[in-house]
Amino acid sequence: MFLIFWDKDIVGYKMAQDKTIVGFESKIKIIGPNKTIESMARIDTGARTCSIDMKLAAELNLGPIIETRFVNSASGHSVRPIMKAKFKIQDRIIETDVTIANRSHLKYPVLIGRNLLNKDFIIDPSVDKKGEE
Repeated sequence: MFLIFWDKDIVGYKMAQDKTIVGFESKIKIIGPNKTIESMARIDTGARTCSIDMKLAAELNLGPIIETRFVNSASGHSVRPIMKAKFKIQDRIIETDVTIANRSHLKYPVLIGRNLLNKDFIIDPSVDKKGEE
């Protein structure tokens, strides 16, 4: 599939042949040091940073905490720990920063934010959970 989109960094159009197309929710894998877990994730262009449920992060033995960050979310304001995590989305493996939060009351234990999406992803609402149109 080839999509054409406007790239603000160049004058003209660019082919999106190297982009990974995802829907608003996607099956992903989170790769820990000794374990990999498959999970459903919400793709959220409004979220600056990816977020993982704290129980899932503990089960994967993610760490260490590399910093803490003040976060604004739909749940309010809080200071959250930041860790590195590896995600497998379709055929791509990406390492990025994630915030650790209590997401047990939410439908998705993982939220994929712009810090990962800006690494050559395109969001297409017609794509279903498995990455198929």
